[in-house]
Amino acid sequence: MLISILLFINQIVSLVSVTFYFVSPNVQQINNLLATQIKLVFVEDINSQNPEPDPRFYHTAGMQVYNQSEAIKNGLEQATPYQYWSRQMSDSLGGPAQVRITHGEPYLYWINPPQNPDIWITIPMVGLGEGDGSPHLVYLLMIGILSVGGSLIFVRRLNRPLKALQNAALLVGRGQVPKPLKEEGSSELIAVTHAFNQMSKGIKQLEDDRALLTAGISHDLRTPLTRIRLASEMLPESQDWVKEGIVHDIEDMNEIIDQFIDYVRQDQQECMQVSNLNDLIKDATQVRNIEENHRITLHLEPLPTTLIRRVALKRVLDNLIENAFRYGSDNIEITSKHNKKHRQLCFAIRDFGPGIPEEQIQSLFEPFTQGDKARGSLGSGLGLAIIKRIVEMHSGTVTLQNHAEGGLIATVFIGYQLMG
Repeated sequence: MLISILLFINQIVSLVSVTFYFVSPNVQQINNLLATQIKLVFVEDINSQNPEPDPRFYHTAGMQVYNQSEAIKNGLEQATPYQYWSRQMSDSLGGPAQVRITHGEPYLYWINPPQNPDIWITIPMVGLGEGDGSPHLVYLLMIGILSVGGSLIFVRRLNRPLKALQNAALLVGRGQVPKPLKEEGSSELIAVTHAFNQMSKGIKQLEDDRALLTAGISHDLRTPLTRIRLASEMLPESQDWVKEGIVHDIEDMNEIIDQFIDYVRQDQQECMQVSNLNDLIKDATQVRNIEENHRITLHLEPLPTTLIRRVALKRVLDNLIENAFRYGSDNIEITSKHNKKHRQLCFAIRDFGPGIPEEQIQSLFEPFTQGDKARGSLGSGLGLAIIKRIVEMHSGTVTLQNHAEGGLIATVFIGYQLMG
């Protein structure tokens, strides 16, 4: 934009300069020549009261003299009046004069001289055709177009690697590792792109190492947990209460280990599949409806078929539904909507429980954070963090807020691409 504005100012200054130093003197010169010819045809006796042009100059200069009615018949009304030329001609002839021009080849100048206001004199001007009228304007226009076009190409070539860098940075922010970027552009951009590629490679290696470490720890923990469970089976019947407590603790520990693995894995390897979000909601609801003490009410709007990670979003639904039943109420509501304007799909899960204090809501999406005081949470505190990561992989957002009529509502927005 800055380059375009500067070029535009430059073109205006050039146009004004050419007009002032080239066009205006030429117009003045032509006007003086025409005025001289008009003066010559009025060579007359100074005592004459009705000056008439001398016919000897008609054929020599190619002029024609018409009275008002003849002039109209020969195209006076089709000629374009020019105030600038009229003012200059009036100054040159010493009285009010009118100048009109019929465009064509040749140009035809109509002059109403102050010496005899009842007549019109036509003077042809050869060599001023429409194609050659303003070559400097065409030249300046071409220079402007080429300059602006060249600057646009330059800016686009400069911005292309920046745009690629921005998109890659957004992917990294969503927990994904983009492919190495092409190193192009200025030397500074090449250096920045190279550093970004190295950073992405380091992040990928760090994620892989963390996943391997977590998987190893999980495997090592499950082995002694299995032995403990087997040992608890050998307890006498009189100690069944001890056995049940041990089994319950082992199941909790296995669930925590699974959450650690899910958090590290991030569901990055799952391929996008063509599916409908309403179908996932109905499947998740059907599984939960088996439980007699739980009831789910659906309010689903028609949604388009899109590319989504089915398993990952099913994990989001299951986790939010589980939280709603565990910490909210035995009856919940699930709604879905389609925002065509922003190209987003939305679903919300509402419970009718006690809700959460406002100051604790935002921190619940952080890893290892629990809302113990509000809802008696148990577990590792990774459930909502996992949900947030999965939703961000779908270019979406997840929010929690207390409903005005009581309970908590979890709302998920995800971006989508329509299937052709």
